[in-house]
Amino acid sequence: MYLGADLSFVNEIDDLGGVFYHQQQARDAFELFHDFGANIVRVRLWHTPTVTTYSTLADVKRTLRRAKILDMAVLLDFHYSDHWADPEKQIIPAAWAKLPDLLALENAVYDYTHHVLLELSAEGLTPEFVQVGNEINTEILMTAPPTGAPINWARNVRLINAGIEAVRDASPQSRVLLHIAQPENIIPWFDAAISAGVSDFDIIGLSYYPKWSAYGIAGMAEAIGQVRERYHKEVMLVETAYPWTLTPNAVSEYLLGEDALLPEYPATPAGQCRFLTDLTQATLNSGGMGVIYWEPAWISVPSKPSHWENAAFFDYQSRVHEGIQFLTHRYEQRTLE
Repeated sequence: MYLGADLSFVNEIDDLGGVFYHQQQARDAFELFHDFGANIVRVRLWHTPTVTTYSTLADVKRTLRRAKILDMAVLLDFHYSDHWADPEKQIIPAAWAKLPDLLALENAVYDYTHHVLLELSAEGLTPEFVQVGNEINTEILMTAPPTGAPINWARNVRLINAGIEAVRDASPQSRVLLHIAQPENIIPWFDAAISAGVSDFDIIGLSYYPKWSAYGIAGMAEAIGQVRERYHKEVMLVETAYPWTLTPNAVSEYLLGEDALLPEYPATPAGQCRFLTDLTQATLNSGGMGVIYWEPAWISVPSKPSHWENAAFFDYQSRVHEGIQFLTHRYEQRTLE
C-alpha cells in the first residue's frame, strides 16, 4: 500500500523562506510527511520552463534526494510540456514545436525520456515509478488547447509508446504509469488507447477531485474495481485533494471552493481527514494500490501566495493540522485474487 504526497512545490517554498511547523517546532517537510507515514513522493518535471526556475531536472533531482534519504519511493511525473499539462492543455515544449514531422517528435520524446532517466540512474536517483504524461485525457504534445476534436490515435499512440519504450530501455526497474483525470474517463480512454496500440504499461493512474467529477467516493471506488477487472492492471490514485476551510487568507479565491465539497464532508480539518480516510479505504477495498495527495504543502509565503492553501495540510500559520492524519490511519487491506 502506497500513501504519500506530491511535494513538487516544497523546494521553492523552502527557498522563499516558508516554514512548516509541527508541535511548535519548525520541521523539514519531507521528514514531517515521512514521520506521519508517507512512503511515496510524487514530483513533476517540466521540459524547459520559462515562468519558474523550479520543476526542472535539477529541481527534480533535489526532490529525489530528499525522498530517497528517507527511503520513500518516488513517482516521477513527465509532463512533456514547459508548464502545466492537464485535460485542458497538453502544450508541446517550445524546443520541439518546430520539429519537421511526427518521426522527429517521436524520437524527441524517446531521447528526452531516456536521457533524463539515465542521468538520474547515474546519480543513484532512479524513480520507482515513472508517469508518461500528466492527465493525458486529450492528445499529448499539442500546439494549442484541445478543441473537442477526436484524438488522432495514430499520432498519439506513437508518442505515448515512445515514452514507455524509453523508460523500459533506460530504467527497466521503474514501473510505467499512464494517468487519466477523473474516474468516469478511464474506460473510454483506455479502451481507445489499447485498441490503437498503446501497450506495455504497468499501472493506471487516476486523478479524483469531486470538483471536476460526477462521482462520489463509492462511484470512484466502483470505477477502480471495473478498471482492474477490465484491463488486469494495478490502479493508483495519484492525485486527490479536499479543502479544510473556505475562509480566504492570502488570496481572494481558491482553486477548490464550495463546489469542491461533498455533502457529508465539511470544509474543516476533520472533514478533510475523514474524506481522505474514507476515500483511501474505498480505494483499497476496490483493489487500488494506494493514494497520493496533491500538494498538501503548497502554503503561502510573502512573495508567493498559494491558491491551494485551503487544501493543504497546514493552517494559515503553517502549522500542520488534522488532515495529514489520513496517512497514519489504520486501514484494512483486502486480499485480492
